[in-house]
Amino acid sequence: MAITSIRPRARGDAAKAVAAGGAKVYRPYSNWFFLPSAIIYSVLFLVPTFASLYFSLTRWSLFDSKFVGLDNFKLFFQEPALVKGFTNTLLYAVVTSGSKVVLGLLLAVLLTSQIVARGYLRSVVFFPVLVSTIGVGLTFTVLMNPERGLINGALSVVGIDGPGWLTDPKWALLSVAAVDVWKGVGLATLIYIAGIVSIPREYIEAARVDGAGSWETFRRVVLPLSRPATVTVIILSLIGGLRSFDLIWAMTQGGPGFTSDVIASVIYKQYQAGFYGLSTAGNVVLFITVTAIVLPLSWFLNRKEVDM
Repeated sequence: MAITSIRPRARGDAAKAVAAGGAKVYRPYSNWFFLPSAIIYSVLFLVPTFASLYFSLTRWSLFDSKFVGLDNFKLFFQEPALVKGFTNTLLYAVVTSGSKVVLGLLLAVLLTSQIVARGYLRSVVFFPVLVSTIGVGLTFTVLMNPERGLINGALSVVGIDGPGWLTDPKWALLSVAAVDVWKGVGLATLIYIAGIVSIPREYIEAARVDGAGSWETFRRVVLPLSRPATVTVIILSLIGGLRSFDLIWAMTQGGPGFTSDVIASVIYKQYQAGFYGLSTAGNVVLFITVTAIVLPLSWFLNRKEVDM
């Protein structure tokens, strides 16, 4: 056993020595194995990306196109609903991502404790993630109907006059955000469960030996060591919130008026009106916006993680 355990290490040291000497390093797989993935990535991502960049500079239809330079971008930034769409997009992304972080962490702590039917409850929490977004949107549109909806009907039983969840400008965007959190918190919980389960039990046991209670153990052990899971949840939920369209369109279509419009719904309305070049320019703006927000945030959070 001793000889067997030493051999892999010896081979690894030999490979490092050969690499340091400038000789060719043996690899078990040829670089040609990367070719299928590179082709798929190019066809499904790189080609559409550069094609979008080109068509954003044209006024195009299905059969022809005319180069117009930056005119599409000028028109897009003159769109009356754009400022409201930007504001709503940022608000929606912050509310949904923040709620998923907090609720996901609390549910993960609960579902990793010694409770009855823990496995069943995990399935229940994760189930909404598997349901169609359009189906969820249509279902909650019925449930949130101000006159015949089940939610206001239940509130009226206890003497509360429920608002127009999707018809009141003050509630429409937040109502959709609440449904988004309900649907997506299961994935955040799953990521946090994986992070908490990976924490060595010795740390928690050592904290208990030192006299730490449940709150102190959570604050000083579980929360700091769950940081990688927190970073993952923040990045994924923020990207989803900034790009959100299908749930908002299924529930409000940006209404009432423009009060729940986001950037993606503004772009879709331009596409519906036949302004294909303008909507393509909007997609480029959305791509740049998401990249400009997510990349620096990801770098900052991961840098903090390394510093710790």
